[in-house]
Amino acid sequence: MLERLHSNKRAQILLGLLIGIIFGFLLQKGGVTYYDVIVGQLLWQDFTVVKVMLSAVITGMIGVHALKSLGWVELHPKPGSIGMTVIGGLIFGLGFGILGYCPGTVAGAVGQGEIDALVGGVFGVVAGATLFALIYPRLQSGVLRWGSFGDLTLPKLLGVHHWIVVIPVAVCLAALLWWMERAGL
Repeated sequence: MLERLHSNKRAQILLGLLIGIIFGFLLQKGGVTYYDVIVGQLLWQDFTVVKVMLSAVITGMIGVHALKSLGWVELHPKPGSIGMTVIGGLIFGLGFGILGYCPGTVAGAVGQGEIDALVGGVFGVVAGATLFALIYPRLQSGVLRWGSFGDLTLPKLLGVHHWIVVIPVAVCLAALLWWMERAGL
């Protein structure tokens, strides 16, 4: 089944569109497409964003590794570096701090009719992506290679099976979510 999907580009596009719509719907239902919620997170006053993200990390981590264990997917981690992480974090953080949206929440906010997300967000995403594409060749040969760690993953680093990492991390994150709820955060 998955082999047929892999070779059918039209089905991949439609599936991507469907998953994107579901993702945006869930972001909106989770309350993270509202400017005040995101700014509240940045000010450490509203932890809705952290709760939604931790829930997504737990679900995604378990789901992806379950599919891997069933042999339905193969993981292909991309090589990383400290330079990539710093540059990506700066670009993401700058846009997030200035506008109060990340790329996912800006799309969800546009879908619910937020004008600031449409004007500032869509323009910012397009302008940022264009600027990055223009300077990428120079960055690639320099700062993006700094501190390269390849396609390292935590299980690979520790030399253990992926479930040895996934289960304790999922339990710890679930405990953190439980604590946040109990603490009223």
